[in-house]
Amino acid sequence: MTQAAARRFGIRSLAFVVMALAALRAAGADADTYPNRPVRLIVPFAAGGLNDVVARLVAPYLERSLGQPFIVDNRPAASGIVGTDATAKAPPDGYTLLMVASSFTVVPATNPKLPYDPERDLAPIVMVAKNSLLFLVNPKVPAHLLAEFVTLAKANPGKLNYASPGAATQTHLVIELFSRKADIKLQHIPYRGGAPAMTAMVAGDTQFTAISTLLSLPQIQAGALRAIASGSLSRDAQLPDLPTVAEQGFPGFEAIQWIGLLTTAGTPKDVIERINTEVNRALRDPDLIAKFAQQGLSPAGGTPVDFQRTIATDLKNWTETAHAANITAQ
Repeated sequence: MTQAAARRFGIRSLAFVVMALAALRAAGADADTYPNRPVRLIVPFAAGGLNDVVARLVAPYLERSLGQPFIVDNRPAASGIVGTDATAKAPPDGYTLLMVASSFTVVPATNPKLPYDPERDLAPIVMVAKNSLLFLVNPKVPAHLLAEFVTLAKANPGKLNYASPGAATQTHLVIELFSRKADIKLQHIPYRGGAPAMTAMVAGDTQFTAISTLLSLPQIQAGALRAIASGSLSRDAQLPDLPTVAEQGFPGFEAIQWIGLLTTAGTPKDVIERINTEVNRALRDPDLIAKFAQQGLSPAGGTPVDFQRTIATDLKNWTETAHAANITAQ
């Protein structure tokens, strides 16, 4: 290398180092001053859904603590794929957040051709809320506990039906996973949403399902449906006498709906940690806890790593279940 070439190489290298240091300083400054403008909170479903309700309950707390508007932006299309992809492709600066439901991990398990990777392209911030899926039977089914239902199903392989809000939904996968663990065979009857599935259960057209506390509790209290197990690892606060699936012979089995907050991968760690801190603080507020309870929800919280582990576990479980049962999105 000639002396002149070496000088040019040295100048270019120095310029690269200067630009890299400037970028690092800029990233640090962004994290230190975040947020200094409004934040967009994408909900990838229509207004009125559970993750939309949670977003609108949490947003005012973040606005007060962080001093900027948090604007809820509903993007209802393609089972949440459109809004999720918009977040995955946003600038990684913390000004685009995503409030997802646990279907976030179901969709990749049943639809491998997504425009984003749920783990590579999105960064978990915090699980915000959760509720149990309740295992239910029609009152005419002679089972009051899960073990009794399993015995009945084994004596009648393929003769009992279960309702779901649709093919490739979380309920579909949960019951298929449970059926594999219990070594039973049930017939799947998909409906177009949770409400029609509940109607079919009450009418006796189907005998079994796993539905959220929010949807099922009124029917349980009216005697139209019978709860035989709670899908959470600890007993449901609204049904404290109801044993969990884990307590009834299936240790470690968990079936819950969760709502969580993510952002674009590559967002500065300090920004993610700041949002995490403020959400966790909000989740300790008695007023917010009471509002969650009205929706059948419990506050969750925890670290970004905690939420990342939940996502990874769910993705593994649902992907294995979907492949074993040949479940794909329609």
